[in-house]
Amino acid sequence: MRNALGGVQSVLVLGGSSEIAAATVRRFVADRCNKVILAVREPVSVHGLAEELRAAGAAVEVVAFDAHDTATHAAFIDDLFDRHGDIDCVLSAFGVLGNQDTFDDDAAAAADAVVVNLAGQVSALTATAARMRSQGHGLIVVLSSVAGQRVRRDNAVYGATKAGLDGFARGLGDRLVGSGVKVMVVRPGFVTTRMTAGMDPAPFSTTAERVAEDIVTGIARGAEVVWSPGVLRYLFAVLRALPTPVWRKVSAR
Repeated sequence: MRNALGGVQSVLVLGGSSEIAAATVRRFVADRCNKVILAVREPVSVHGLAEELRAAGAAVEVVAFDAHDTATHAAFIDDLFDRHGDIDCVLSAFGVLGNQDTFDDDAAAAADAVVVNLAGQVSALTATAARMRSQGHGLIVVLSSVAGQRVRRDNAVYGATKAGLDGFARGLGDRLVGSGVKVMVVRPGFVTTRMTAGMDPAPFSTTAERVAEDIVTGIARGAEVVWSPGVLRYLFAVLRALPTPVWRKVSAR
């Protein structure tokens, strides 16, 4: 259960190598979170993070997680909840960015990205919601993106997966009303991380640490949607309303 001040005491991170997820978990542990489960494709990739969190006082388990293998997700989630008992928060942060030019020439690669970013999320989060509903409480934090608010031509596949994920997460939150389980959708803008290295920063760019701060603030106030930075909420209210010919011009590379 979350502590008397509403702080997260246990967290499962799906996509533990995400820099946003790592920054968020550091904030949780600094606020007395004492159990962290890092689920990641390559466990060795989070060895340093795991040791850092242990040194800060948290019990940490690192487990292998294949986002692409949707058939295994329900059993994977069940095993973790069976072994660890109640889990306060599941932070779902996995996904691939990919390259649209590559996807244009490789339909299979485009489909694989959709499986990971959308089908994998739907599978893992559906199983998570079922277990949290059974325990009667919990928070599911889903890292979406402003890329899904109006899909640009230079990231059509990635943006489409985020649009689908965002819609699913909001609908899942609606389905869980009254169960004691809440869903919070996080919509970062351009974040300077390893994933975006070499790309030209977009306006209102941010960092993993600032997104983590917005996530923690959003949890504290019971938000259902968090924009990071907050100004993007108003920017995309305008961008979504633009006529298609205008959108094509302003969103061009």
